[in-house]
Amino acid sequence: MKLMNDLILRAAKGEQIERYPVWLMRQAGRILPEYRAVRATLSGFKELVETPERAAEVTIQPVDILGVDAAIIFSDILVVPEAMGLEYQMIEQKGPWFEKTIRTESDLYLADSHIDVYDRLGYVLEAIKITNKELNGRVPLIGFAGAPWTILCYMVEGKGSKTFSESRKMLYTNPTLAHELLRRITDVTIQYLKAQIEAGAHMVQLFDSWAGILGKEQYAEFGLKYISKIADAITEVPLTVFSKGALTSIEVIAKTNCATIGLDWNMDVVEVRKAIGETRTIQGNLDPCALYSSEKEVERQTINMLDKFTSKRHIVNLGHGVYPDIDPEKVKTFIKTVKNYELRNL
Repeated sequence: MKLMNDLILRAAKGEQIERYPVWLMRQAGRILPEYRAVRATLSGFKELVETPERAAEVTIQPVDILGVDAAIIFSDILVVPEAMGLEYQMIEQKGPWFEKTIRTESDLYLADSHIDVYDRLGYVLEAIKITNKELNGRVPLIGFAGAPWTILCYMVEGKGSKTFSESRKMLYTNPTLAHELLRRITDVTIQYLKAQIEAGAHMVQLFDSWAGILGKEQYAEFGLKYISKIADAITEVPLTVFSKGALTSIEVIAKTNCATIGLDWNMDVVEVRKAIGETRTIQGNLDPCALYSSEKEVERQTINMLDKFTSKRHIVNLGHGVYPDIDPEKVKTFIKTVKNYELRNL
């Protein structure tokens, strides 16, 4: 199906664009009353993720309501560990929780990499197919997965954490186990992303939410080594790598076979562009909290960010997901400002 708006794909590939494309992480979610209305008809977050028709419905909502240049499939990074054998719950106001964890070699039975992703994650693939049919070529659809290091953190900790000390402890006390778990996660993630692409995802993104808790050398060994394997395997569509907090690793990330590097709001766009040159597209990176400002200030902050771009190889986004209590009208102001911004002769 021919896309009517392929701006984000052209920007990712470094092709000519007439304006910067814009979308938001977590755009299909709690900021929209329309999303909350759909969620209220179901038992909870997981039922929404696992019901393809409803997941497709909330995936499309931001395209209709906010006017973004891409949809991102409504799902969760933790569907991968669950498919491997480690079931999770999503507890309201607290986040994910795993009854079992992987701390020793004897726990590895909970991380089976020899799985049929079409069977165990078929609900995500079906949601992608339904979404594309309903979008009818209006905008591209983004698929995604968690990066291996971040997935390991949840499989070892069993929940979110301020320090992820159990996961980091494993890197020192049992690096062999850490590498085996990372290898298994990587194998499944490659299969999963390829299945998403086959189902119709036009580009995919890896979320490494906890990249920043590791030092540069450890992240190279336990994070980027496995991201690089995924990047080498995903050749069909553009891949974005979003390693939150990994500023010291940006130049190494740029050497992987990704098309786009996502930046959080603590990373300076000008410095990153100088460091990586024109070889990669940059995605980001307005501070999500800027959207709490007045509409005039949101517009000013957005223009200030756009004025710093020194290349057309840029996809506009926030430096992390949009927060649930942000006014959708401020989000619309952000998006409209980007769309009205006149590209300089870069």
